[in-house]
Amino acid sequence: MELLQAMQVFAKLAELESFTKVAEVMQAGRPHVTRTIQDLEASLGVRLFQRTTRKVKLTAEGERFYERVKEILANIAETTSMFDRSGATLRGRLRIDIPTAFSQHSFMESLRRFTEAFPEIELALGVTDRTVDLVAEGIDCVLRIGDLPDSSMVAREIGTAIMVTCASPGYLQAFGAPTTLQDLIDHRCVSFLSGQSNRPLPWHFSVDGEDHPHTPSGGITVNESNAYVQCGVAGFGIVQAPGITVETFLASGELVEVLRAHRPQPRLVSVLYPSRTHLAPQVDAFVDWLKEHFPVLHPSWFTAH
Repeated sequence: MELLQAMQVFAKLAELESFTKVAEVMQAGRPHVTRTIQDLEASLGVRLFQRTTRKVKLTAEGERFYERVKEILANIAETTSMFDRSGATLRGRLRIDIPTAFSQHSFMESLRRFTEAFPEIELALGVTDRTVDLVAEGIDCVLRIGDLPDSSMVAREIGTAIMVTCASPGYLQAFGAPTTLQDLIDHRCVSFLSGQSNRPLPWHFSVDGEDHPHTPSGGITVNESNAYVQCGVAGFGIVQAPGITVETFLASGELVEVLRAHRPQPRLVSVLYPSRTHLAPQVDAFVDWLKEHFPVLHPSWFTAH
């Protein structure tokens, strides 16, 4: 804190070029201002100002130091203003991470509307299907689909995503379309590798209102959402994916839904963040905004929870 205060005195002296004026503006005694600058120069080992009876001017070293100090003080002012919950404009950096499945036009359009609502928040977007360490990687919150592992993270449910089981017309022509869950035994299924367990994620089907998990097998295993869907389009086998990721391919006929009668229950979509205590206001605003707008991000494939 002493160094910060010294920087503030230094910056003000660089601007006003007068010890007396700095003392008046900062409501401090002139000897205190003089001593602060002397101590700062001694700690840095350089002379920051050239002093005469009439003028106080920055030295070359002082000029370089002043440029850095201005940045530091501006960053500190911005950082501390982030926590102003009095209704002032929210500002600061917000780093979020979303699954690749959500990196679609409709979702990106919604994020643009968020930035329009909060123009002073700088959004840093990560897109990945792997498990991320929020604390170690400096991520404020992540959006995830499906069951969540037990962890110290706070999870807030915001809605559900409709899942679709589908395959390419070429695959179905060659191997036929499954009509029952038992038929899947004779089919090639594209597996999605979980970043959490490093095992293929199970599929889910609904039979008489009850959930029936199924472990896909017999095909290729993929660890990225877009590549996973492309494997289905290319005819590697049957895939089960969030509807938002296969919508355009279903519309074009490049993928055909199968086992529609056994569509799984929609999968939970949650926002995770490290702590409920002292949650940064921009994170709080994003989570609240997302919960409110999620059902209308894509009404065909997302539902309110």
